[in-house]
Amino acid sequence: MSPIPAIEELDRVPSIGPLILKAAVTSSRYSKISHGRTLPDREVRLIDLPIDVDTLADYSHLMGYSLRNDVPTTFLHVMAFPLQVHLMASRDFPFPMAGMVHVANTMTQHCRVEVTEPLTMSVRADRLVPHPKGLTLDLVSSAESQGEVVWEGRSTYLVRGQSLAKERQPGRVTEPASAARDAIGPDPFSLGQIAVWRLGADLGRRYAAVAGDVNPIHVNPLAAKAFGFPRAIAHGMWTHARALGALEGRLGDRHTVAVEFRKPILLPSTVAFRLRQDTGGYAFAVTDRAGEREHMIGVVSHAA
Repeated sequence: MSPIPAIEELDRVPSIGPLILKAAVTSSRYSKISHGRTLPDREVRLIDLPIDVDTLADYSHLMGYSLRNDVPTTFLHVMAFPLQVHLMASRDFPFPMAGMVHVANTMTQHCRVEVTEPLTMSVRADRLVPHPKGLTLDLVSSAESQGEVVWEGRSTYLVRGQSLAKERQPGRVTEPASAARDAIGPDPFSLGQIAVWRLGADLGRRYAAVAGDVNPIHVNPLAAKAFGFPRAIAHGMWTHARALGALEGRLGDRHTVAVEFRKPILLPSTVAFRLRQDTGGYAFAVTDRAGEREHMIGVVSHAA
């Protein structure tokens, strides 16, 4: 039986900007990361967090959601994200937040969540495993209402160039299983193209304003160049949310969505949204218009 993790209870929503700055300034302490580091054995929790209706309205407008009385799945991730950043910026987190790459995301909505419901948000780190390009780890989030879990999310991050201690290394490291890839197959361009989205150079700043993710690679071209991008890139979670916005009305109150982030979207850009209805759900992808580059693939399954 797994031990119960310690609880770090917060009294306010962490401010993401100062945490990102703190992580960047102190990242030098990771210059010689020792192998075999472990993830923090604690859960960050914030009790009775109200839903900011004005922010939700602005978010919904940007993502293509209509204004309604229930909360979109991806907005619950937005509410959990400050807790994720707080955990990643903490002294006991074993890797630098700067440079970690968000490679996949899975969310399960267990029931309809009303905008009037205060939520208890929780985040913990989990599953540090080898990857062909380094290590991956998960940040596991949940939302509770009146003692019941109403939403769960798992964000997978890649830490490039790191490895486990020799005694913990498997004999062979392979790409992790991908529910999205299994659903779509090897060719996402075979899905039907149903929309073309033209993304402005200011999209990163607009998303940051409603979601709080002020990572410089999304809002500042010079910062993006410092990390090897020719210009600013779109937030992966914008792509994720915009895809679900295009599926509004088809998801139901209970569903699971799994996405895999592939190539970044440079801003400005024009992308295509592709979709296929399958038994019990949808397979979808966001690609370039030319059919040469996949930016995100995903699958939605309806709960029984």
